[in-house]
Amino acid sequence: MSGRYHDPLDEAFGNEPNPPAPAREPAYLSALNKEQREAVEATEGAVLVLAGAGTGKTRVLTTRLAHILATRRAWPGHILAVTFTNKAAREMKERIGALIGGVVEGMQWLGTFHSIGARMLRRHAELAGLKSNFTILDADDQLRLMKQLVEAENIDEKRWPARTLAAMIDGWKNRGQRPEDVPEGDAHGYAFGKGRKLYADYQGRLKALNAADFGDLLLDTLSILRGHPDILADYRDRFRYILVDEYQDTNVVQYLWLKLLAGSGGNVCVVGDDDQSIYGWRGAEIENILRFERDFPGAKVIRLERNYRSTPAILGAASGLIAANKGRLGKTLWTEGEHGEKIKVQGVWDAEEEARHVAGDAEALHREGHLFAQMAILVRASFQMREFEDRFIALGLPYRVIGGPRFYERAEIRDAMAYLRLVAQGDDDLAFERIVNKPKRGIGDASVQSLHRFARARQVPLLAAAREIVETDELPPKAKKALSELAMNFARWSGTAQHLPHTELAEMILDESGYTDMLKADKSADAPGRLDNLKELVRSMEQFESLAAFLEHVSLVMEIEQNETGDRLNLMTLHAAKGLEFDTVFLPGWEEGLFPSQRTMDENGLAGLEEERRLAYVGLTRAKQRIFVSFAANRRVHGSWQSALPSRFVSELPEAHVETTVDEGFYGGNAGFRDNMSGFASTYESPGWKRAQANKERGRARPPLIEAQAFTVQTSDPQATHYAKGERVFHQKFGYGRIKAVEGNKLTVDFDKAGEKKVIDQFVARA
Repeated sequence: MSGRYHDPLDEAFGNEPNPPAPAREPAYLSALNKEQREAVEATEGAVLVLAGAGTGKTRVLTTRLAHILATRRAWPGHILAVTFTNKAAREMKERIGALIGGVVEGMQWLGTFHSIGARMLRRHAELAGLKSNFTILDADDQLRLMKQLVEAENIDEKRWPARTLAAMIDGWKNRGQRPEDVPEGDAHGYAFGKGRKLYADYQGRLKALNAADFGDLLLDTLSILRGHPDILADYRDRFRYILVDEYQDTNVVQYLWLKLLAGSGGNVCVVGDDDQSIYGWRGAEIENILRFERDFPGAKVIRLERNYRSTPAILGAASGLIAANKGRLGKTLWTEGEHGEKIKVQGVWDAEEEARHVAGDAEALHREGHLFAQMAILVRASFQMREFEDRFIALGLPYRVIGGPRFYERAEIRDAMAYLRLVAQGDDDLAFERIVNKPKRGIGDASVQSLHRFARARQVPLLAAAREIVETDELPPKAKKALSELAMNFARWSGTAQHLPHTELAEMILDESGYTDMLKADKSADAPGRLDNLKELVRSMEQFESLAAFLEHVSLVMEIEQNETGDRLNLMTLHAAKGLEFDTVFLPGWEEGLFPSQRTMDENGLAGLEEERRLAYVGLTRAKQRIFVSFAANRRVHGSWQSALPSRFVSELPEAHVETTVDEGFYGGNAGFRDNMSGFASTYESPGWKRAQANKERGRARPPLIEAQAFTVQTSDPQATHYAKGERVFHQKFGYGRIKAVEGNKLTVDFDKAGEKKVIDQFVARA
């Protein structure tokens, strides 16, 4: 790869033949520490740079590229540099120019996987059955095409949504599988075995349209490189140096593509952090970085462990936590300076009290001169944001949501609110327009336009017009039937609203409208979170005496000025926080089932747990100066109160770096719950807990937090619940049921209508 040659294609690629001899050593190397400089100067052969959080990864990447260019080892067109975002590519180019004292031209192979894949595919489009001017379809176009194929196969779209098929095909492409490569078992995941055929039909349709989707940009290029050794050899000769950022986040097809281009003896450098691999849910394979040394025998591994962001206390806590993971290459972050503030861990009674504490601590820090903009609340799931948003609004604290809309601005929340608004006020045409065909009912744009004309002619609202137009022949039969059912539903819901609690009414509307089923059938990665948001919406309604009061509250919330500039608290999910840093970080909701996510562990087992732990590590390492971790004793899950155990991650934080407080209200005056918490410390059997215990025995770790501090309170006369197995009880939400099991103050109740639920005894009464 490092040989020099003259190629007639150089002009087309923007390269000049035979670069001049290397210049003298650049002065910018003196700004690097020992490990950073080693990573920059190790230009030949395979190199893996394990860059821990806050260790100057971007500086190393850009300086390495600048060093290659400044020392004339290659021209810009001879370097393949892959990033994960266009923004990162632009910033890298600007930094390189600043380092070498001029604008960098000709780096057409610096970009994202998809942008580089598109460039390659357009050069060789005919080999993929395309023309060079092919169209790249967006998600909406893909979905529309999928729906046509599903309909052509006479598949029930309600049972097998096109969106599900789109997600499956995207997953197959991310794994480098063409239709003929899809295993039989995977093919049966859609419409009883039609998945593979539909995938093949979809690809054929794309070719007929001279189109490709984002997955094809790499998959088709991979096929071309595999099937045409001459083209592969040309690219291998051309790319004298390959650099890859965020290597831990690559999926299978990206890995195969890079490995093919690099060959066995290429100058390939990958930079990443196995401890920050948190995107398994969208196809990332941590194994790619773990096996780099096997893929490239003799590869040089350089660890960047000196952290320039956080205090020793924060790094000690983060390192102690991540040590419980087995699937890692291993490194220990360190920094100079004073120990810093210990991680503050606090147990509270419920989520609302947690929000009050976070807001109070943020205000106190602000009074001391700390900027809100340097504070961040990082949650595991987006539904957690609602309590914090309501609290900030009530106190008038300025905030912004990063990486997504505010809670009441999310699409699923706006849809649900439109249903509720229309029940409360049947003249709300804007609400009707939003949900008339959501979920899909077969009421197309032409039918909606006919309805609009009908309503204007009679000067009545759309909902009233819907009741009348179905008595005419102005609509197609399918639209007529669907609109008639929708109008009848709203009539029934409006009548029911007179006597049914508004929370139960909301659940009824979401279920009977088909909206909940629509999200349940959606197999995309964000669908479960959207369902959780709807459940949180229903729960938030409980504090209002009526539907009208709740709708007024939301209207006022939405009217609050939403200028995102200025000094504002930052609210986001842990996933959205990757790559960011703040002076102060709040980490709420550290409870079993929420964080680590029970859904993730159920679906992926130990691998899921380890990814959750890496996510906790990412959260901790966002902080520069201080961290507040909190967990609640009780949390509403799917509408019912449940006792919540502190996350196993709390127990894995080394005691030396932690300061724990548990509010008296945490126990709610319930000694039985206090005993449950004490028992938690001694009986926990998580892999992380066992590993922490083993480390302690070998003298390498301090005693875990929970055993040492948090829940060692014992009572000589524990107060048991006054309910017994077999008793009949009544719950305001679930109705009547019979107790099946008793554990402390937690009851397992078999409700007559709601089925088996776990509830705290104080929320039921004897029947």
